Amino acid sequence: MDPRFVTKEIHALLDYPVALLLIGAPLLLGLGESHSAGLWLGISTGVAALVLTIFTDHKLGIIRLLPYSFHVIVDAAVGITFIAAPFALGFSDIDAWFYWLNGAAVLTVVSLSKPSSNEMTQSIAA
Repeated sequence: MDPRFVTKEIHALLDYPVALLLIGAPLLLGLGESHSAGLWLGISTGVAALVLTIFTDHKLGIIRLLPYSFHVIVDAAVGITFIAAPFALGFSDIDAWFYWLNGAAVLTVVSLSKPSSNEMTQSIAA
């Protein structure tokens, strides 16, 4: 049995709230105490996530140019970046924990994401 239960539709429903949280949470939590990048990494990633969502070919995409599989790959890269950023940039305290927890959450969603049915059909046909 495949444990991946996050469908393309579920993922689409998560995208906009997550993007908005990444934009707002760093301001609300006062991130940037240990390093100014602690504030701006979240905000800029949230803006980029919002743009990515708008352009993704899923049910809530507005301009559906980018394949969902590309979106998931970008999400994985964001998760890895969030896990590494506190080490690479010297974040501490809430700055570090914010990125470690969000990175873990993003990688969990990515690992539980089902490929969309038409992408599975394309890979089988190839």
